[in-house]
Amino acid sequence: MIAPTLTTTRLTLRAQRPEDFDAYAAFYGSERSRGMGGPLDRPSAWRAYAAELGHWQMRGYGFWMADVTETGQTVGQVGFWHPEGWSEVEIGWAMFEGSEGKGYAFEAAQALRAYAYDELGWGPLTSVIVPGNTRSEALAARLGAAPEREWLSPSGRIGVIWRHPGKEALA
Repeated sequence: MIAPTLTTTRLTLRAQRPEDFDAYAAFYGSERSRGMGGPLDRPSAWRAYAAELGHWQMRGYGFWMADVTETGQTVGQVGFWHPEGWSEVEIGWAMFEGSEGKGYAFEAAQALRAYAYDELGWGPLTSVIVPGNTRSEALAARLGAAPEREWLSPSGRIGVIWRHPGKEALA
């Protein structure tokens, strides 16, 4: 299963490639990844990256890399996540160093949410956010999501499930 390429005003959302691993490992090696299971050493980041690629094969969806269309610069990743033990599909995002605060995650998440509702026929999505991740909380709120409940992940991490508005509410 290969991710379809999606475009927004400024971004190209595309399949992950082997050459993206260095940027991925740098993100997961930093404190910025704390809300997504990091920091990870490089071998652990490799296993996580391989799991994301395998997610496409097992579920038929997963994460896209987000490139600025004009320059080709990879600024982060956004996608759908539903590993074993997750109660429902999550829409998640991670912006790489120097890419936050430019609206890229908002733009990409809006596009993927529309894709989920319009093309995949899914209902309201969730985002699992670690308490205190104020940037992700602000983005979820900007997307119209609201905190629903605290949740304990299969790995024992506490998160808050944020519920996104459904297609009808966004119309």
